[in-house]
Amino acid sequence: MHDFEIAQSGGHEGRAVWFRRGARAAFSIPGLILVSAFVGFAGLARDAGLTLAETVFMTGVVWALPGKVVLVGAILAGNGLPAAAFAVALSSVRLAPMVVALTPEMRTARTPTWVLYALSHFVAVTSWVLAMDRFRHVPRPMRTSFYAGLGSTLVLGNMVVVAAVFLIAGRLPPAVSAALFFLTPMYFLTSLWGSARERAGQVAMILGLALGPVFHLLTPDFDLVAAGMVAGLAAFGIHLIGKRRHQA
Repeated sequence: MHDFEIAQSGGHEGRAVWFRRGARAAFSIPGLILVSAFVGFAGLARDAGLTLAETVFMTGVVWALPGKVVLVGAILAGNGLPAAAFAVALSSVRLAPMVVALTPEMRTARTPTWVLYALSHFVAVTSWVLAMDRFRHVPRPMRTSFYAGLGSTLVLGNMVVVAAVFLIAGRLPPAVSAALFFLTPMYFLTSLWGSARERAGQVAMILGLALGPVFHLLTPDFDLVAAGMVAGLAAFGIHLIGKRRHQA
């Protein structure tokens, strides 16, 4: 209770308290699953010929795991820097809706804009799901501090993990690295399902899973984009129809 009162006052001590709580929130089952995925990424980067410094730097700067996988794939394919940068940027566009949803949950009338820009770097599926789940227990003025602790701990922690695994990746069986790497998509799926605030989100996920193989056969180069757009628009339409019926 005392911590809550300090936090509400907006004092320096209150922010430190909530920063530490955010850091502790990173030590969770989702955080552990994310670490396991970065174990697989470290092995992938090593096999692709990246150096230790390049791999650790990529972890901190690109952060979101799919973007790093795209970048490694572009390197292996021999693509130039503009093409690789465009591919990574395109893969990261999916995070924009998460930033749009998360920012209003943290913003107050006194929140500096640069703070929100800085914290947006930490937005990825794991940090987003954890934050949206925990924010209801965090006073609004302290949410930026909480998320700063959460995001920075996830990033720095996985940079350390990647560095350690990179050095021993040669001893890790390829099948183990691949299995650990694919834990993250499974976690993304279950976490997004559980954190969906409206049924439309779950409908979009079901439709996307069903349409993915179909569009892979029809348009293999744009299967994910096509499946996502069609499933999202269909779920939004179903949501509007249900809303109108409820109002009627």
